[in-house]
Amino acid sequence: MKPSQAETWPALPYEAWAETKATLHRYCQILGKVRLALTPPRNHWWHVTLQVGARGLTTGPMPCGGGRFAELALDLIDQQLVLQTSDGGDERFALADGLSCADFYQRLFAALDRLGVAARIWTRPFDLPGPRLDRDRQHDRWDAQAVARYFEVLRRSTEALWTLAGDFVGKQSPAHLFWHSLDLAMARFSGRRAPERHGADPVTREAYSHEVIAFGFWPGDAKVPFPAYYAYAAPARPGLTERTLWPEAAWWDHDAGTAYLKYDDVRASRDPQETLLAFWRGAYLAGAETSGWDLSALRR
Repeated sequence: MKPSQAETWPALPYEAWAETKATLHRYCQILGKVRLALTPPRNHWWHVTLQVGARGLTTGPMPCGGGRFAELALDLIDQQLVLQTSDGGDERFALADGLSCADFYQRLFAALDRLGVAARIWTRPFDLPGPRLDRDRQHDRWDAQAVARYFEVLRRSTEALWTLAGDFVGKQSPAHLFWHSLDLAMARFSGRRAPERHGADPVTREAYSHEVIAFGFWPGDAKVPFPAYYAYAAPARPGLTERTLWPEAAWWDHDAGTAYLKYDDVRASRDPQETLLAFWRGAYLAGAETSGWDLSALRR
């Protein structure tokens, strides 16, 4: 029997897995900080992100000395942490309810030490409340079914971003997960430098050094308590938020200059991927046309 749209694009209500998401978010920050410590810098912080892989979220290969590579992954199918090295090293432990952020940190760094991978990280969580990651015993919830549903949404959203990427021939980021905010994102660039952001911190200055239009998936948080897709242009030009979006359920946050479409409206549509692509493509045209991008030169 062919699965229904609701089964292939599963429900992911924020409130039902908020505590698990908070735990997963902190696990992801630890992995991302290890990648930051080991990987040479790239433009726009692309060297620190996580990738959606066949079994979950991965750092990809990271140089760890002596010509070796190490790779960390959150296997969201067997639900375990996996550490592997290019010389055959293999360490893993289960992700389960009751495994606190501090326990995760300690087990991971013990495994890194056993395999001779030296990485030092700043253990203060980035833009998250609570104690240091190596001392955090507050966040220990793990709902395995919710995590599996989240991974399904990540895979389908990543596939849609890859399809979207085929429209464009300019500079474009990978589809990757930014662990500081836990959003899956991809960005397009016009090739022009952006106006200087006076007073911006170094992270923001580097991220927005050039004109960009970004697309992504946001699983929700306490301020925006529902999963949603988004798109925005930076800098946002006059008239952007007056442009019509599709489908009708999409809307502009006029203060932030960001277009949103709830995940539930996508999964309930007749063809979720085409609905999502139409939303992103329309938001891209709104941003590119109001910013004066050379659409013909950037279109495949």
